[in-house]
Amino acid sequence: MPDKHVPVKQKTAYHGWVPLNPEVHKAFLDLKLGAARKRKDSKAVLIQPVADFAKAIYDDSFMRETIHKIFRQVNKDPKWAARSYVADDYPTFLYLLDVIVQEAPAYYKATRESDGEIIGEPIGVPLYLVFDLLSNTSAAYTLFCYPPFNDALKTLLDYWGTYLQSTNSNYTLNTTAEGWFGQIATQDFVPYLYPLTFDETYVSPDSSADNKGYTSWDAFFTRDFQTGARPINPSYDSSLIYNACESTTLQYRTNVQLHDTFWLKDQNYSLYDMVGGHPAIAEKFEGGTVYQAFLSPQDYHRWHSPVKGTIVTYETIPGSVLPGTYYAVLPDDGSPGNDGLEKGDPHGALIRSQPWLTVSSTRAVIFIQADNADIGLMCFIGVGMAEVSTCDVTVTEGQSVDVGDELGMFHFGGSSHALIFGPQAKLTFEDPDGNPLEENTHYWINTQIGKVEASGA
Repeated sequence: MPDKHVPVKQKTAYHGWVPLNPEVHKAFLDLKLGAARKRKDSKAVLIQPVADFAKAIYDDSFMRETIHKIFRQVNKDPKWAARSYVADDYPTFLYLLDVIVQEAPAYYKATRESDGEIIGEPIGVPLYLVFDLLSNTSAAYTLFCYPPFNDALKTLLDYWGTYLQSTNSNYTLNTTAEGWFGQIATQDFVPYLYPLTFDETYVSPDSSADNKGYTSWDAFFTRDFQTGARPINPSYDSSLIYNACESTTLQYRTNVQLHDTFWLKDQNYSLYDMVGGHPAIAEKFEGGTVYQAFLSPQDYHRWHSPVKGTIVTYETIPGSVLPGTYYAVLPDDGSPGNDGLEKGDPHGALIRSQPWLTVSSTRAVIFIQADNADIGLMCFIGVGMAEVSTCDVTVTEGQSVDVGDELGMFHFGGSSHALIFGPQAKLTFEDPDGNPLEENTHYWINTQIGKVEASGA
């Protein structure tokens, strides 16, 4: 069992999504846009999946008109979006997709302007950075919520996902300056793994190899823990709620309503929409509690059961995965200025829209009947954010699960998750030392995040 791990306060809510260093952000987009514009100028043929995506948009007059509105509305203020690193027209956007879906995510380095130091950050969700500013427009909200657009986009994302599962995709898994096991990248992992190392935390097929033996990007992304690396902490107690994902706390809310409205600055949870529009199911949680946390691309991406119980399903829900959006956000006026970005910065609207994503994004919905009647029926929702095109459920109806048993996993990107409890569960959210959970703080999986009050207490 590892020595005590201290939860880590994130530098910013955007960590792993929007680069902390503007120089890295610009260097990445400038490099990719340079390649895209070169392909456009030479009239290169788009690869078939991108060509099919473009055709789907062209053949639908609504999509064709709306996509061009997005480029008219996107923020072009040079303070946030110099032309060198913004896709400012539709053809360039298509060629940018063409470049990125043939590559694996990597670390990127740049020279910091203030002191000339070489710095680097992970770009684990490269397509998100392409869609980021575009999504924060009213036209994008309209288009990115349109089912035919998401159907066309899913086909493209599935193509990229297949590539990321191939042996051709592991070339960024190495110890070079821009590899995921290089010195800069390794330092980014340290705070979230301490006191363990990467090799002490994760199963590597060959820890002595430059790529640690991972045969594909997805094999690395869905890597498993070493035995004992994430013990049940504290030891199993039926009154405790354990962390279902290696994640950073976003928020928790009580007295959640069956139906609620999402506003830009006050995003409430709407149970009816979260479970796919099934009132009989949603009513079981009315007046209850929602806990939400998010994962960064470098986190462990498998889901564990937060309680001991039995997997239950409902005939009204067609399968465990609900289709939804990928890059839709609630458009806003930019960062409020207290979350790691400068006030007014239009980047990162997806991160600011996380509660709304529980009703809009592609998501896995898993119901667990806890053995402890004071917890009762609860729900785990795995929320696919951005290019997470696969929510992979690995449990089945009637299966018994212990705390820490795998429920499923995300593929290819970053993500969020929510736990829903009914009104019968009187919960206090606190860590194993009795400290209240803090928002924007990273907690290990299998670690206590709450406890339920015994009935009659």
